[in-house]
Amino acid sequence: MLQNPVHLDTALSHFLMIGSGVFWTITYLLILRRGYKDKLYGMPMVALCANLSWEFTFAFVYPHPQPQLFIDYLWLLFDVGILVQYLRYGRGEFPTQLPPKLFYGTFLFTLVYCALTIAFMAREFNDYIGIYAAFAQNLMMSVLFVRMLLKRNSSAGQSLYIGLSKLIGTVFPSVLFYLYFPNSYLLILLYCGIFVLDVVYLLLLYSRMKAEGLRPWAKL
Repeated sequence: MLQNPVHLDTALSHFLMIGSGVFWTITYLLILRRGYKDKLYGMPMVALCANLSWEFTFAFVYPHPQPQLFIDYLWLLFDVGILVQYLRYGRGEFPTQLPPKLFYGTFLFTLVYCALTIAFMAREFNDYIGIYAAFAQNLMMSVLFVRMLLKRNSSAGQSLYIGLSKLIGTVFPSVLFYLYFPNSYLLILLYCGIFVLDVVYLLLLYSRMKAEGLRPWAKL
């Protein structure tokens, strides 16, 4: 449970929140763009369910203060767009075509499970800002992006700019909450794990794109 946060200047706090909002919004927009161009979904399903659940929970169930609340609304809107791409293109990712009931049923179960997990984490840890859930699912997302790249063995649906904007978008809140809670070793571990995995993803994706004969930084 997070206790006794260090007092932080409001202007600095808002700057870091808005910085996170800007770069994560760029991440979502780039995922949507690549998904549209490559006819693939760009965010792993479990990560998408966790994101949708977190944004809905802290936009409507335990609303954040401004400016984060407005950012939550914006993120939720873009994640709904990514959801549409997953539901449209997701079945093609499986080696054998899944029956629609199983495909949609699995997604719905995962979404509900993620929503309940995030809501119960907020109650269990008295964390109605959603810090633990946010960084835990961010770490999971970093792992799943690496797995998605390795599973596809292709850069399709992905770009270095997506990975880079995710990394930068996570640095902002990592700095923010480190300043607020400098003695939370669990959060520090999560910050570091996400950063390392995001760098690994960028390096692997760069190598994959070079092997495909692409100019990595030319693919937006």
